[in-house]
Amino acid sequence: QVQLVESGGGLVQAGDSLRLSCAVSRRTFSSYAMGWFRQAPGKEREFVATINWSGDNTYYTDSIKGRFTISRDNAKNTVYLQMNSLEPEDTAVYYCAASRHSKISRSSLLYPYWGQGTQVTVSS
Repeated sequence: QVQLVESGGGLVQAGDSLRLSCAVSRRTFSSYAMGWFRQAPGKEREFVATINWSGDNTYYTDSIKGRFTISRDNAKNTVYLQMNSLEPEDTAVYYCAASRHSKISRSSLLYPYWGQGTQVTVSS
């Protein structure tokens, strides 16, 4: 059974930074792409970022390009989301997800495994 545990969320002010971590209990972690999604109050879950199995290919949603960076450490079975220049609009529950494929994807349908989420709140 694959388990994902996010950490690193919190309450920050606009302009601050946070780094989210997602520890994955998956023997074949290094073979699969990973993704971050978020869900703001009253809104649908949306794609944020994805990284391929080796970490050399990433893709971001337009609203966070240049501010967020996704990375992974396959030796530690962990994926990260570095979030800089946070804005109140980034307030959401952030979810880590593990893909069933090695290549990047923004479709939540291709991610069968999900964490419980971590709250990020950005005050103005």
